[in-house]
Amino acid sequence: MLTLRKSSERGYADHGWLKSFHSFSFAGYYDPQHMGWGNLRVINEDRIAPGTGFGTHGHRDMEIISYVLSGNLAHKDSMGNVKGIPPGDVQRMSAGTGVQHSEFNHAPNETTHFFQIWIEPSKRGIPPGYEQKTFAAAEKQGGLRLLASPDAAQGSVQIHADARLYGGLLGADQAATLELAAGRKAYVHLIRGKLQVNGQALCAGDAALLDGERHIALTEGEDAEVLVFDLAP
Repeated sequence: MLTLRKSSERGYADHGWLKSFHSFSFAGYYDPQHMGWGNLRVINEDRIAPGTGFGTHGHRDMEIISYVLSGNLAHKDSMGNVKGIPPGDVQRMSAGTGVQHSEFNHAPNETTHFFQIWIEPSKRGIPPGYEQKTFAAAEKQGGLRLLASPDAAQGSVQIHADARLYGGLLGADQAATLELAAGRKAYVHLIRGKLQVNGQALCAGDAALLDGERHIALTEGEDAEVLVFDLAP
């Protein structure tokens, strides 16, 4: 079964300095029909205004992934990491027993556009951890590149969760297929462009929720950038 979630159906918050679309219930946006999908709990598409950001705040027992599209995300945390996250980088922070961090856009004239993703961990109470890797556009062009996995396969960042995250760039005459094990769920989020998922047309911001499908077929791409999640039930 495939269920389409249109971009316009997402929650939206405008805080002035932050504009955010919520695919699932988050903060002031509550929708009991969209509390997550499998062990995927949060997908927020955030735009941070120049010279602003999230002050120091805490997390625990969550695998948090940041995927930057434009601008730069300045990260600082209680583990001692002080990093800049540019487009093409994937950051993984395991909150575990607890971590404090801040995220800022220090650029004076450029908005930082990024995705914040939360996945529920397989085990609670682990030590906090941090990892950041660069994935060139060429690695994602014309197919699906594994970005995050529980076993760090293919050089992906390692998450402490039963989930795999792929990123892809698909243009005309390019297609990609992902096989799914029985009982798995999947989530496909189209960041930009146009794309068909198992024959269903998606536009930028749309998502496909899959349950009981044995494969994902991505076709008819038009300047498409996509995130694909293989998830625990």
